[in-house]
Amino acid sequence: MVENLKTFLETFQNVFRIPELRKRVLFTLGIVFVYRVGGHVPTPGIDPRVLADFFSQNANSLFGLYDMFVGGAFKRVTVFALGIMPYISASIILQLMGSVFPTIHKLQKEGAEGRKKITQYTRYGTVLLAIIQALGISVFLQSIVSPSTGLHAVSPALMGIKFTIITAISLTTGTILIMWLGEQITNRGIGNGISLIIFIGIVARLPDAVIAEVQQLFAGSRNVFVELLLLVVVVAMTGFIVLMTQAMRRIPIQTPKKVVGIKMYAGQNTVLPLRLNMAGVIPIIFASSIITFPSMIRSFFPDSEAADEMMRLFSATGPLYNGIYALLIVFFTYFYTAIVFNPIDIADNLKRSGGFIPGIRPGKNTAQYLDNVLTRITLPGSIFLAFISIVPFLIMGGFKVNFYFGGTSVLIVVGVALDTLVQLESHLQMRNYEGFMKKGRLRSRRFGY
Repeated sequence: MVENLKTFLETFQNVFRIPELRKRVLFTLGIVFVYRVGGHVPTPGIDPRVLADFFSQNANSLFGLYDMFVGGAFKRVTVFALGIMPYISASIILQLMGSVFPTIHKLQKEGAEGRKKITQYTRYGTVLLAIIQALGISVFLQSIVSPSTGLHAVSPALMGIKFTIITAISLTTGTILIMWLGEQITNRGIGNGISLIIFIGIVARLPDAVIAEVQQLFAGSRNVFVELLLLVVVVAMTGFIVLMTQAMRRIPIQTPKKVVGIKMYAGQNTVLPLRLNMAGVIPIIFASSIITFPSMIRSFFPDSEAADEMMRLFSATGPLYNGIYALLIVFFTYFYTAIVFNPIDIADNLKRSGGFIPGIRPGKNTAQYLDNVLTRITLPGSIFLAFISIVPFLIMGGFKVNFYFGGTSVLIVVGVALDTLVQLESHLQMRNYEGFMKKGRLRSRRFGY
């Protein structure tokens, strides 16, 4: 273990020995710094004490879940309060529309130019959704009153249309800036920018979570046995997530001998790796975006009894919320897997290169075989995602532990960390440096948009 730790540290030193890689890492860290600073710039006219009082009573609700993804910016109502979630929602809508509208489906098949246009449409959709959500939040904030002091969360001098306009402009601009920062990381930094921003938002709250647990332990509200049990659950859950994230089904591929000019090349035996969890954490992020819509609708109708009843039904610990959340995760797992892996294209590529799966005829039969295998392995992968998102939270809910100790946050942190390390390792090995592991190497995975 000591030798592995030494290798790991030496690898990080090698990262800064390569000029291009060092530049990418430092650029990424600079963008992260800007993102964290923006997460502390408050929206004008907000009383932080009233907000703190309100969110302390709603930490384990949908507000707490949304706040986890944006690194606490929603709780403080900073200019980054909406986070990157409008962009993710816009991506979902565009991908769903690709299955319905032939024009968008054609763009998805046009390669780089098509992706460029879809990205542009996604940006427009992000702005539209950010404006709608910002307007809803502005109405919701004006309805918040502290139960202990009777003070409003919004300054009386800004109440009304003035506060609504200011909030809509501030939050929409913040979302556009975050979207741009994420794109800069993807293009000029290390890792997927959108995923990394969510990762940073979750990790940034970890020290506060640990401090809160320690304070509860010393205050006597939590005993040592419960804390040790929580630690064991988190460690076991992390190991289970890494195991399932790296699990794959290897499909054997054979390439026959071929003659090129006067040279004969021997056949090769390779494998086509199909991951058990090919969609990564994208289904959870998609499902989380959809499941927060009731709270957004509730913000437009602060005095409605029907809206209050809907929020009660969609309590984060309620059966309706968890049932719909699990079904959404299973649906988006199959949906996103179908987008990132097309069996027909894989079968056509194998046929053109002369490769084949032993016992399976090339072409249509190969595509059908791959589709059947993918369908079977995606089911346990989707159940795993639903399990890790719901069950640990329900167990920990009995101990009144916040969201960032749940399975969703751990899965996102582990997934993005693995993806970023894979990219770092690939840059190192291209320049003949060792990777992060003495034996073997980290396996790449699908994570991103």
